[in-house]
Amino acid sequence: MSFKKFIYLLKRAIAGSEKNFTSGSINKAIFMLSVPMILEMIMESLFAVVDIFFVSKVSVNAIATIGLTESIIFLVFAVAIGISMAATAMVARRIGERKPEEASIAAWQAIVVSIVFSLLISIVGLIFPKDILRLMGGSEELVAEGYRYTQWMLGGNLSIVLLFLINAIFRGAGDASLAMRTLWLANGINIVLDPILIFGLGPFPELGVEGAAIATTIGRGSAVLFQLYNLFFKNNVIQIRRRDMAIRFDLIKRLLGISIGGMGQYLIGTASWLFLVRIVSMFGSDAIAGYTIAMRIIMFTILPSWGLANAAATLVGQNLGAREPGRAEKSVWLCAHYNMIFLLFLSILFYFWASEAVNFFVNREEVVAIGVTSLKYITAGYVFFGYGMVMSQAFNGAGDTRTPTIINLFAYWFFQLPLAYFMAVVLGFGPEGVFISIAISIAVLAGAFIIVFRKGKWKTVTV
Repeated sequence: MSFKKFIYLLKRAIAGSEKNFTSGSINKAIFMLSVPMILEMIMESLFAVVDIFFVSKVSVNAIATIGLTESIIFLVFAVAIGISMAATAMVARRIGERKPEEASIAAWQAIVVSIVFSLLISIVGLIFPKDILRLMGGSEELVAEGYRYTQWMLGGNLSIVLLFLINAIFRGAGDASLAMRTLWLANGINIVLDPILIFGLGPFPELGVEGAAIATTIGRGSAVLFQLYNLFFKNNVIQIRRRDMAIRFDLIKRLLGISIGGMGQYLIGTASWLFLVRIVSMFGSDAIAGYTIAMRIIMFTILPSWGLANAAATLVGQNLGAREPGRAEKSVWLCAHYNMIFLLFLSILFYFWASEAVNFFVNREEVVAIGVTSLKYITAGYVFFGYGMVMSQAFNGAGDTRTPTIINLFAYWFFQLPLAYFMAVVLGFGPEGVFISIAISIAVLAGAFIIVFRKGKWKTVTV
């Protein structure tokens, strides 16, 4: 591909010029979908980075408040991700079948379910923010300073859930560019309002950590309004009209059935990470700090991979809807292959420059040593991870969230965690045992996904 053609396609991808990917070049389809999805993932990661950057200048209690509140918010994320996976699968399938009106009906059911769930969380968050922080172990001083942050974040959780969900609907419809622009808007507002509301710039009062929650909620809320405008009033692929807004309990039941698997995948992954942290904590604060920094670096650098994986989910859903299972399968293998090449490049990069990457965040010798070791061992499994994450999302895109949940459960809880404890504690390898176990389990996970994917049962799933 010439540089001129690359720039031309890049502009078209960002503009969202194409929505249907059931015909034509698969390589082009992957590029057109993955570029805006990669940029969307980067935008999503900025929320946490920007908030913690400004709040860190307020107080230790302010930082701790965010940490404790996020421990609760992750349950909201679990539900949002689960419903989003189901929405992507159902919308993509209907678009592939050339049934955009049915896709709109399915999208509306997902929105209704999300609103009901969010309102329940909001009630709890608005009434019991102090009790929640106390339950999580917060001191009275922390509760007094930070409860308003918790109240805003949980009370306004609808903006989190709908932002995730509606962007998933856009991606399922093939409009990844619109999802990307939504995150641009949300982040832009958050970045501007954070310092203004936290530090009280100009005529605004100084709100401290509460200001961060207000800025985030306003940013996400404004983005949701933009999403709803595009859903209800713009002539997009998905357009919800009054006649589409009847409650369909049969669709809601099907949606929830798919969502449970998505929620399970998120909870399994999050819980396994918490248990790994607990094992690492047995070797001191330096080990925890080094491992945490390494994981932050890893999570940020693999964002492009998640863009490719999400592209695979949309391609599978649309092509199965168009009764092109062969094209769906080929799309997955190509996405996995490109992902493997990208992550292989990163693993080589970190093998030689892991020290520089960790030193960017901390210069304590003991922490750097652990962080470097962690990066080198974990990224050694990147090649396998490239396949595993794409295969997982391919199952989700087909509407089969049960298979990835089962594979993740066995790979993480019944293999990775016991192996990590055995190598780190029983064999005496220390933190290195945990890092080695992660690399090994990634390979096992990818192998399991490849074996099950080749059987092809995902091609027969109905959503």
